[in-house]
Amino acid sequence: MDNLSDALEKLKLASTDSATDSVESCLDCLLKALANNNTEASVKIQEMGVLPLLPTLLSPQSSCSPKVANIIAEVAKNEFMRSPCVEAGLIPPLTQLLNSPNQEVLLQTGRALGNICYDSHSLQAQLINMGVIPTLVKLLGIHSHNTALTEMCLIAFGNLAELESSKEQFASTNIAEELVRLFQKQSEHEKKEMIFEVLAPLAENDVIKLQLVEAGLVECLLEVVAQTVDGEREEDIAQLKTASDLMVLLLLGDESMQKLFEGGKGSVFQRVLSWIPSHNHQLQLAGALAIANFARNDGNCIHMVDTGIVQKLLELLDRHVEEGNVTVQHAALSALRNLAIPVVNKSKMLSAGVADVVLKFLQSEMPPVQFKLLGTLRMLIDTQAEAADQLGTNGKLVERLVEWCEAKDHAGVMGESNRLLSALIRHSKSKEVVRTVIQGGGVKHLVTMATSEHMIMQNEALVALGLIAALDLVATEKDFVGANLVSVLHKLLSDERSAPEIKYNSMILICAVMGSEPLHKEVQSLAFIDVVSKLRAHENKTVSHQASLTEQRLTAQS
Repeated sequence: MDNLSDALEKLKLASTDSATDSVESCLDCLLKALANNNTEASVKIQEMGVLPLLPTLLSPQSSCSPKVANIIAEVAKNEFMRSPCVEAGLIPPLTQLLNSPNQEVLLQTGRALGNICYDSHSLQAQLINMGVIPTLVKLLGIHSHNTALTEMCLIAFGNLAELESSKEQFASTNIAEELVRLFQKQSEHEKKEMIFEVLAPLAENDVIKLQLVEAGLVECLLEVVAQTVDGEREEDIAQLKTASDLMVLLLLGDESMQKLFEGGKGSVFQRVLSWIPSHNHQLQLAGALAIANFARNDGNCIHMVDTGIVQKLLELLDRHVEEGNVTVQHAALSALRNLAIPVVNKSKMLSAGVADVVLKFLQSEMPPVQFKLLGTLRMLIDTQAEAADQLGTNGKLVERLVEWCEAKDHAGVMGESNRLLSALIRHSKSKEVVRTVIQGGGVKHLVTMATSEHMIMQNEALVALGLIAALDLVATEKDFVGANLVSVLHKLLSDERSAPEIKYNSMILICAVMGSEPLHKEVQSLAFIDVVSKLRAHENKTVSHQASLTEQRLTAQS
């Protein structure tokens, strides 16, 4: 340690008179001390005030630059030394050195910057603002044969790509081409993994997604899948998962997805289809998720249903009723839900038996599966009266929906259950469905749904309640009273924030329940006539007209 103190003192003197030889020997001594005991040597370097001397030794012309950058890299391995490095003004001269033609300088500079900025988003953002991304991308292209430099660039990209502010800068470079070219040259698992770790965060950006597709990444990924699908080694399983996950991520961009779909004739789309009947769960999952992503516009959905994809998904789901892989179930149901959105697909999918297969998962205890199951059924029955009638009179389904309407720990499942319950009534307009819902105890949940913070759910609930009242008021009278329906309607009509359609449908419902004596009494006791008469002046003509009709009805029956 005495030798280190002497070297630090000499360095302080030598750095002022630029005696290169003595500086070099002092730097060698520092590197040796750091190799022996990094923490102790780092403390000494800080105590003796050497860090502020180092910027002058980092000039591009200085032959000492690689050793100085190496010392900074070693010192900055210690978390307590990172702030002193920043305060000593080391980042700007280090950043300048990234333009050096000397590969050793570049390597040590990259290490130094990486260690100083490790785990610090604010310092990484500072580097981004100083323009290091285009510089590093250029370095990767020039020095791709240098393994150490390549790894340094990849580690830097991996850290910087986590920051959202980096994506725009990356998108303005040829990073996609460079990474794909580098990937194509790799044979080792570890090297491919390093590139994957950079690709994943970059591929979250839609512009870069398209660049990666155009640079040929998809072909690389398909090759990895083909090479590893039958592998049993851990690294094969890991690569298969990473490659197929990345493939699905690329499909989340609208442009990249459409480019790969190619009107349903694309070779990539066809290859992904072949994953669904695979015996490998990871490929089944990726295949189903890919279909769900391709099914993001009506044209794609219609084409896929017409070319028999539904049958493939149903066969996959059938295999997982017993095997019970939750992620595959969830992905296949997501795909079916998306495919069911275009009106022309609904009857075709119902004829193919989609509803029957989906109902096999009614006993699932997994909220993600429950959520997608509900959404798929809701999409299928939209405008399909016969299917809504058939499902709405299925006592087991309605019983399960009522149970899930109380799933307070899972807001998504609870919301979808309420919406499907309402949809069964609205699309069937059937007295039998209404009776099944009443007997199953669903009415109180629809009344609660009318108080939802989401206007679309409020409206769906009110329309369903209006149909219940119109089709079987006698049978539901007790449930309406027990759920305080009249009080809920009074609040909706009194609330200035209620949308015009909410006010309109609330008044329709008031008129519908007037045929019940106990409900009529509640309407009179809450002085509805005052609230309704104010709505005659409402700016929405439909609301004001309905208010006049409702007021006449209330006056006539008072």
